[in-house]
Amino acid sequence: MGIQYYLNPNFDAIYKAEVWVDAATQVFFSLGPGFGVLLAYASYNKYHNNVYKDALLTSCINSATSFIAGFVIFSVLGYMAHTSGQNIEDVATEGPGLVFVVYPAAIATMPGSTFWALIFFMMLLTLGLDSSFGGSEAIITALSDEFPKIGRNREVFVAGLFSLYFVVGLASCTQGGFYFFQLLDRYAAGYSILVAVFFEAIAVSWIYGTNRFCEDIRDMIGFRPGKYWQVCWRFVAPLFLLFITVYGLIGYEPLSYEDYTYPRWANALGWCIAGSSVMMIPAVAIYKLCTTRGTLKERLRILTTPWRDQQVSVNGVTADATQVRLTDTKEASEV
Repeated sequence: MGIQYYLNPNFDAIYKAEVWVDAATQVFFSLGPGFGVLLAYASYNKYHNNVYKDALLTSCINSATSFIAGFVIFSVLGYMAHTSGQNIEDVATEGPGLVFVVYPAAIATMPGSTFWALIFFMMLLTLGLDSSFGGSEAIITALSDEFPKIGRNREVFVAGLFSLYFVVGLASCTQGGFYFFQLLDRYAAGYSILVAVFFEAIAVSWIYGTNRFCEDIRDMIGFRPGKYWQVCWRFVAPLFLLFITVYGLIGYEPLSYEDYTYPRWANALGWCIAGSSVMMIPAVAIYKLCTTRGTLKERLRILTTPWRDQQVSVNGVTADATQVRLTDTKEASEV
């Protein structure tokens, strides 16, 4: 029953905006783009590591793992629906209710329930620790590289960071913890991560340049990415992210959990949480625009020109789209 339900999805849900936003967010959570985790891990790679192969292999393994995990989840849901005489729709719930209510209730009715419950919650513990390590490493690596003083006191900084995690996580252990979790799950990394990755795609593909980016990749792995990847980076990814974000905002509905509808102040708090993740993008842009010298047109040109191109125009360096080389001193003096 459960597997049949899993393999026959309801395609009417495609027209719901939240489904697209949740699906896109799930991809980011699974693969990690936009969170800084991949950049932090990549900083420890060798320079000529084959990232092309790693990207394809990781994406395929992630998709296959998610698909296979669906059989495990829905087989248990089907078993629960069969023993309780309910429909799958009534048993399956989203959010923490599935993990901490439905699944334990189903395991409790199985032979050897103690063993399966122990294995299940050990899996949850290891998954939670693994996810925390990845996200925390992104924060620690970024701040340590930017502020060497933090790197020299790494142990103290890590202790303070995880103490902050602990204090914030205490709210999830209260009687209203499910509602607090739903608030963070909806707003903390939904629209904000889509907006952040959209600007990241624009910065890499249009400001830094797809051609320059491909040449950097060739310098590392020995060959340029094909036209397919260039079109995706330059057009498909930004347009898709923009579409998902706008479509999700148009179809936005206030947050609710089961029969409870969150008050306006809770939704306002959620939007503040979402905005805090991306507010630095326009804030820094406005700050740099105000502090850079020149006319508005000159400031826009300077701020949208990669640093290397600025050095080319200032330091007597000859460059084309793919190469930067210093000119001969004698030739430079003659010019």
